[in-house]
Amino acid sequence: MFSRFTRLRCYSSSSFKTAIDTAEKLVSPSSTKFNDPFSIVSHEMSNLAKSIANLIGSGHPTLNRVSSYYFEAEGKNVRPLIVLLLSKALSKIPIEQRNRISIDKYDVTEQSHIKGTPTNISSIAGKSVDDSLSPLAILHGINPKVILDPLSKPMDKLPEFDILNGILPKQRRLAEIVEMIHTASLLHDDVIDLSDSRRGRPSGNIAFTNKMAVLAGDFLLGRASVAISRLRNPEVIELLSTTIANLVEGEFMQLKNTVINEVDNEINNDGESKRIPDPTGKVPTKQHEYSVNLVNHDTNVEAAFEYYLHKTYLKTASLMSKSCRAAAVLSGAQDDIIEQSYQFGRNLGLCFQIVDDMLDYTSSDTQFGKPSQADLKLGLATAPILFAWEKEPKLGELIARKFNQPGDVEIARKSVEKYNGLEKTREMATDYCLKALNNLRFLPESDARSALELLTNSILTRTK
Repeated sequence: MFSRFTRLRCYSSSSFKTAIDTAEKLVSPSSTKFNDPFSIVSHEMSNLAKSIANLIGSGHPTLNRVSSYYFEAEGKNVRPLIVLLLSKALSKIPIEQRNRISIDKYDVTEQSHIKGTPTNISSIAGKSVDDSLSPLAILHGINPKVILDPLSKPMDKLPEFDILNGILPKQRRLAEIVEMIHTASLLHDDVIDLSDSRRGRPSGNIAFTNKMAVLAGDFLLGRASVAISRLRNPEVIELLSTTIANLVEGEFMQLKNTVINEVDNEINNDGESKRIPDPTGKVPTKQHEYSVNLVNHDTNVEAAFEYYLHKTYLKTASLMSKSCRAAAVLSGAQDDIIEQSYQFGRNLGLCFQIVDDMLDYTSSDTQFGKPSQADLKLGLATAPILFAWEKEPKLGELIARKFNQPGDVEIARKSVEKYNGLEKTREMATDYCLKALNNLRFLPESDARSALELLTNSILTRTK
């Protein structure tokens, strides 16, 4: 079913690592010629970690340490990079074609410099994005006149709008929020998956404790939610809040793993089988749409792929797609551009995670920055093994029991190799890559669009 995809010829010079490294190292976009497209947002990227640290704002030293831990290490930062590049690409759309919403007067300073920008715009609630909606004494639980270091400090102010850059301050804040949400999910995932390394160093649960890692992730989500609310755009608030719920939904789908796993009232995780209590009837509960009676092998495989892609969307592509949509909404772009921005993020996110699942089979721990070959050990059925199962029905038994019997993991790996599971997975990723590139064609030609195209291509060639 997924065996025929058009292959995309990728430029060897556009490796994922090179693209990301260049974006982080170049720090003076205004004085740099367009030799590398990522230089156009390098200033924002180089200040990302510092800006996020100012948003975290915990006065408790240990909480501040754990919450900031993952931002210290070298990460891919691909999500904020996408938001910033897309925001700059959207700025090339003429202002008169970006009138779906009024651009908040606190987004842009000295608006007279921008031809066609309305001058009679008022902010939602009549306040700046830097101001709290509630009194500080209520938010902090202290008398703000007393000199104390509150556990939730006021957030750092947004930078002024850079006319040469074109990225709105709210879009820069959006990029920071997206990375905070993503990092919170990493802290939680490493506890759930019993990981011992992340970004080439001990994971948060190992460096601190499981409890501290979970609490730090919760705190990051809380601070991200405050920043989301201060964007003062109901549609963007809805989009970003939904991504947090999606991450949890995807994690629950991963607990079950596939549609052919245990019966719906049992879960099996970390080698422990547990029966879920029967509902009392007081609260209506709905059976999951994937809980169906599967009647033959082809139906099983098709349903498993649908389940896998849905889970992949919730865990990875949701944050990318909805943050891209949010960037377009904040730009004032029309509905068709907003939809193409969303589809770009969706297709790119699916491509990104499918490549990640493929790299789990091929990369070493050092190269990958986290334990490789972990998916099978965790009992996860990703695209490579699903493609093998399509050709070898007996693998269904191993998938159903999460490869928990001696020899299961090795049998699965050999089957992936025998039935070209990795090659077919790459073809699937390539298909989503092509779709993402097609979505970008709805944007005006610009350096920023070229950078997004380069980034999209480089995802297929990345090695970590």
